[in-house]
Amino acid sequence: MQNQSIQMIKQIFRSALGLFLYSCGVYLTVQANIGIAPWECLSMAISPLVGISFGIVHMISGIIILCIDLLMKEKIGFGTILDALLVGNYVDWIGYFDPVPVSESLPLSVLMVIAGLFVMGYGQYFYMSAGQSCGPRDSLTIAIGKRFPRTPIGVVQTVIVAIVLFAGWMLGGPIGIGTIISVFFAGTALQIVCRMMRFEPRNVKHLNVMEATKLLLGK
Repeated sequence: MQNQSIQMIKQIFRSALGLFLYSCGVYLTVQANIGIAPWECLSMAISPLVGISFGIVHMISGIIILCIDLLMKEKIGFGTILDALLVGNYVDWIGYFDPVPVSESLPLSVLMVIAGLFVMGYGQYFYMSAGQSCGPRDSLTIAIGKRFPRTPIGVVQTVIVAIVLFAGWMLGGPIGIGTIISVFFAGTALQIVCRMMRFEPRNVKHLNVMEATKLLLGK
């Protein structure tokens, strides 16, 4: 029983670590200064319209997507809740310390965007493989992916982010070369990471909050 509790703590920590890595990737795409990733573009577009910070908008949008995931019968676990609550705040926190200056070189900016997408991909791998359920946006990707089992998960993600980008563009979000790279390369980066780690997100058996809590308490 104690081993189960320790294992659960490790898995939850793995989820939090993965989300931090993902947030670092988001930060890199922002600092590249040539347009940000589609989901972040949408949050940036909404932020001035409602008068609240990017991080808070990202958190609220995550909660809304979480409700959609529930309607699509995806499990809601600690990883899902952590994603909804932490990613936006992680990005705000990293931005406060501002460890990487804004790029003023196009070649460097392109490299930063690509590096950011791979960091995001590894972050996704870490928290998806923890089995604590995915974050709202990735749960949506997997939910739709399950309905198209023969379509590579990277392609599913590409279609989703293209739709999100269109919404962000319509609302006046910051779109640039980096945003376009994100649309066509984010799914590819995730697919490459999954192949390197021999990982298929749709095959993971996730735990919901109740299941994880019982194991955490050693029941």
